Amino acid sequence: MADPNKRRFVPHIPSGPISKRSLAGISRRTVLKRVAAIGAGAALSIRPIFAGMPGVDSNPKHGRIDVHHHMLPPFYMDLRRAVPNVGAMPTWSPSKSLDDMEKNGVTTAMLSLAVSGVTFDAGEAGRGLARKSNDYGAQLVKDHSASFGLLAALPLPDPQGSLAELEYALDTLHADGIALLSSYGDKWLGDAVYAPVFEELNRRKAVVFVHPSAPNCCANLQAHVPASTMEFLFDTTRTIESLLMNGTFSRFQNLQFIFSHGGGAMPMLANRMARLFPKDLAAQAPNGVLYELKRQYYDTASASNPASLSALMSVVPGSQILFGSDFPFLSAAPGFASTARE
Repeated sequence: MADPNKRRFVPHIPSGPISKRSLAGISRRTVLKRVAAIGAGAALSIRPIFAGMPGVDSNPKHGRIDVHHHMLPPFYMDLRRAVPNVGAMPTWSPSKSLDDMEKNGVTTAMLSLAVSGVTFDAGEAGRGLARKSNDYGAQLVKDHSASFGLLAALPLPDPQGSLAELEYALDTLHADGIALLSSYGDKWLGDAVYAPVFEELNRRKAVVFVHPSAPNCCANLQAHVPASTMEFLFDTTRTIESLLMNGTFSRFQNLQFIFSHGGGAMPMLANRMARLFPKDLAAQAPNGVLYELKRQYYDTASASNPASLSALMSVVPGSQILFGSDFPFLSAAPGFASTARE
């Protein structure tokens, strides 16, 4: 693995010139917040920030930060397997992550729980699972500080528990950001019940990674069609719309959202969302819908194909597109697909 003290910034899918920069002495959390500003016209790849590291590396096999990389702790997998009809799940271990990273030029993987997050249990059980997961991830970061970062889980259906956990995750564990699901039961992220959590995250200028889920309404609409085939993409779009309509984007300007899978169906629907945005809710997006969509960040997991990526880049600038692999459901290797479904 390359020397972690010589970080480089490399576009993964270049479409224009790259200017040299030096970000010496900046923490990885700061870099994650600023990552999309480093390159222009590209799905970004950067080395972690530990010590001074100038320069641009022309080798695309070096220097990616993978913002969409799952950990599957044993206790999490035990809960996951107990869910009816959960489908195949990949095997995972820290060494498998490190091996895939080494082979595919990923220097740092931002670890987050896979789909379902900590929604298996409510109340104290959900709080306990979030804490156990975050402690597990923080230990991996401690053991492999040059390779892993942490996007901590919150038991969001429990806003008070989430406030306590985000304080612990960011202040004690020094997590790089927070990972949330697109919906919880029948509520999307713009729901007013979650406003206190987003207010605190905004105060802290936090990074919020949003992974899709399937809401109660729509998980099994068609037989033999898993939610990951289509519903995940629609649910990401629903939660983006909820954050627009309830004013979360416009009120909490310090939040930095990263939406998985290229923003789901948002790129195809962006102009329709803007054109049909309710006039009586105009104050919730005073700068306009497209303005808010363009300033969010989107990862390339399952969205680096020409159709998806061109649609995304027709809506948002390349500076807002981040590299994501979806490991271990997918590899960071181009064109690789696991048989397990996310």
